[in-house]
Amino acid sequence: MTKLDGNKLTESVEDIRQFNFSFLRSATLLHWIGYGLLVLTLFDLVETFIPPNFMNPAWELQTIGALVERVPVPLLGLALVFYGERHGRERWEVLVVKVLSWLALVLGVLYFLLIPLGILNTVRINKQASTQITTQVNRGMTQFQQVKDALEKANTEAEMEKLLASLSSEGRTPDINNSQELERVKEQLASFIARGEQRIQTQAQSSLSSRRLGLFKSAVKWNLGALVSGALFITIWKSTPWARRKG
Repeated sequence: MTKLDGNKLTESVEDIRQFNFSFLRSATLLHWIGYGLLVLTLFDLVETFIPPNFMNPAWELQTIGALVERVPVPLLGLALVFYGERHGRERWEVLVVKVLSWLALVLGVLYFLLIPLGILNTVRINKQASTQITTQVNRGMTQFQQVKDALEKANTEAEMEKLLASLSSEGRTPDINNSQELERVKEQLASFIARGEQRIQTQAQSSLSSRRLGLFKSAVKWNLGALVSGALFITIWKSTPWARRKG
């Protein structure tokens, strides 16, 4: 081997050594960033679950949504912590990465379990919304029916004026001087009642459709997000057998 070849070999070895030092420094930095992201995730979890309101379908679905929306942070944190496998690890990290590897499996299973819970809560919320709107419609229709009953019983000008006064917020009514005016007012009021009944039903249907669409859009997004998140956590667990090995 010539002196020139020896110098080149020495330079190559030095380059490899410098690369290894640089890699270890970068890996250590990424590990600490990952730990920081996991700690921030813990803070988010505390905020999400306090105060708890279990058995409330709206709260449970919103919580599922929050867990799915914030899942990129723990996923990125785990990826950074596991970067470089065992290279550049402190002794205390051996147990930590082992625990985090198993935690990834647990989180994957939990995110999969969020899917049936999300579907169940979506159905419950939709049923509650339908019941609430139906109750409001029935209340409005009952009020209109009471007015219709009173209208049928109003056969004199005085009775009609009294009915109109009860419907007016200011208690003022037009004067009804004869039977022709009485019939005209009755027809106008009956037409107003019919339009009101139709308007209530139309608004109720529109409100229910709008709520249902928004609910289903969020539910599909969050359930699919939970599916993808669970698969990614399981992938992290499957990709880190080195973290679970002894030694």
